[in-house]
Amino acid sequence: MSRILAIDYGRKRTGIAVTDTMQIIAGGLTTVATHELLDFLLKYVRTESVERIIVGLPRQMDNELSESMKYIEPFVRNLKKSLPDVNVEYVDERFTSVLAHRTMLEAGLKKKARQNKALVDEISATIILQTYLENKRY
Repeated sequence: MSRILAIDYGRKRTGIAVTDTMQIIAGGLTTVATHELLDFLLKYVRTESVERIIVGLPRQMDNELSESMKYIEPFVRNLKKSLPDVNVEYVDERFTSVLAHRTMLEAGLKKKARQNKALVDEISATIILQTYLENKRY
């Protein structure tokens, strides 16, 4: 089987998570400067078999799309053009940052580590991917 990759897209940096090849476990991969994201994904897909890319869909509490979609949509269009054989899907990402902070607290990370925004983005991508995997199973 091939991997599923998830991204928590941000204007400055993007968190990335990936499954194992059996698509059972989601784990944080890295955080990449957003201006380098497409190049990173193209290189990654060349070395690893990726069947699908999940992109966090930012919604507000009233279910409206957030302002950041104006940055995400052009990126996703470019991604689909650059990787036409890889399916790209959106998954609701509401509360992922809150859950990431809670996860960091529960893991006992010190305050300095919890302030690491790159780590928060990577954990958020992992939560997005785990949400996708759980929805797929049920």
